[in-house]
Amino acid sequence: MSVFFVNTQDGRVATRSQLVGAGLADEGQDPERPWHAIQGPRDASTMWYSVLRKQERGVFIGTLCIRHTGRQASLEQAGWSEVPLDKIGP
Repeated sequence: MSVFFVNTQDGRVATRSQLVGAGLADEGQDPERPWHAIQGPRDASTMWYSVLRKQERGVFIGTLCIRHTGRQASLEQAGWSEVPLDKIGP
């Protein structure tokens, strides 16, 4: 279960623990820009949630949604793309 962050410049997505492990964040604080917290439950699991990203006005934004729902299909039709699990990391 994790808090997810998106790199607004290049679209990479990582968890807080991955960013801490890479020396890009401290355990108790959010990482610095260009990393931005993705809105969603603070204890999300990729077992239940899809991590999606979209480039909007030159920056990447992210969101979480419950897997295999109408909302996910709607977001994908609107240009969002799911981040593959093996691509989540700094």
